Amino acid sequence: MSIRKENLLIVDDDYDMLEVLDRHLKQENYHTYKAGSVMEAIDILKHSSIDLLITDLQMPGMNGMELVKYVDDHYPEIPKLVITGYPSIDNALTAIKSGALDYLPKPFTKSELLTSVKKSLVNRKSAKKTASSPEIRNNYGGMVGSSAKFEELVDIIERVKNNRATILIRGESGTGKELVARAIHYKGSFAQNPFIAVNCGAIPENLLESELFGSTKGAYTGASETREGYFQAANGGTIFLDEIGTASLAVQVRLLRVLQEKEVRKLGGRNSEKIQVRVIAATNSDLREMVEKGTFREDLYYRLNVVDILTPPLRERKEDILPLAKTFLDKYQRDYGKTGLKLSDKTVEILKRYNWPGNIRELENVIQRAIIMSEDEILPQDLPASVKYQVPAVDEELVALKEVEKKHILKVLAAVDQNKSKAAEILQIDRKTLREKIK
Repeated sequence: MSIRKENLLIVDDDYDMLEVLDRHLKQENYHTYKAGSVMEAIDILKHSSIDLLITDLQMPGMNGMELVKYVDDHYPEIPKLVITGYPSIDNALTAIKSGALDYLPKPFTKSELLTSVKKSLVNRKSAKKTASSPEIRNNYGGMVGSSAKFEELVDIIERVKNNRATILIRGESGTGKELVARAIHYKGSFAQNPFIAVNCGAIPENLLESELFGSTKGAYTGASETREGYFQAANGGTIFLDEIGTASLAVQVRLLRVLQEKEVRKLGGRNSEKIQVRVIAATNSDLREMVEKGTFREDLYYRLNVVDILTPPLRERKEDILPLAKTFLDKYQRDYGKTGLKLSDKTVEILKRYNWPGNIRELENVIQRAIIMSEDEILPQDLPASVKYQVPAVDEELVALKEVEKKHILKVLAAVDQNKSKAAEILQIDRKTLREKIK
């Protein structure tokens, strides 16, 4: 299992630079928060435990030097690393005097970045004590597992659960993205407040806007009364936007405003309402690719991606297959009024060997089906054929039709011990035709 590392806040208005820094730091197992402006960074600082601030200097509006001064006054225990594309002795001296521990001019290498990060963390004013051996959790917020990947996921949830930073959960279908969102909410300090889950892909495009933000009477055909939206219902708590990549550009614009202004306006309404909602979005699509194609707004992508969580596929956490299978076995036995069912050794072997392209959802469906099909033990024959070993298909050589016909006639003749009458009967041709073909 990987060692827990510190929470780093990266601040830069250049989103490409944010992505590069984020990638380099995550490769070293640091946990990152990203902000495109000083005000976003301050909002994260208010609600998160940060171990190191990494900030650019030149940014529109309030610059990075102001942020360094702010952090030095309000969070003096947080070390500060300044990066800039406009290096100068004056800037360096000002940054150091303002509380920065190190100053890194662009362009810099990955090695230089990591050296500065490690130096800043070693020299911080009050080092944080970390647990020497993190607790192993087999069941956490409805999620089951004990693998290193599972523990890493739980570790991230523990870090973000008590703040309102916007979170983007990425992962293949069936990897439990909604379970992660629910764990973040119900394990955190807002657990007593609403959790509203919205599947953006399941709501017709023309209705999604009014469902999310509410509508006034007469706002559209059929709007017979003023009604609240999901955002209003989630006020004080968490809204989970699943399949966010399916939202139209119109909905994306309104969602961006909610994230920027912390307020929502009903469809057809004139007044905005202030709300305090943590937004967790999820997708199995490549939003970066959608940004490049123009189907997803770049500014919204970066607003959603303050904290990035990747749910690992089941094939990367093989140790969790059996605990998950047993969890589903217990669940569906109760549902179907069965008791005492167990998995045979051969069944366990098959489940562990299979690659699970449908991930946890596919495993759940397989166990549910097996319980229905079995008596007192789940045997290999109770599993669907797709899960069991498949003989690889062999591509036969493509040949002329007469060659196929010749091969089949010889096969039939051999089967009937060269009896031409029987062969002709099987081939449904007369003996004369068969003689001609043999010639």
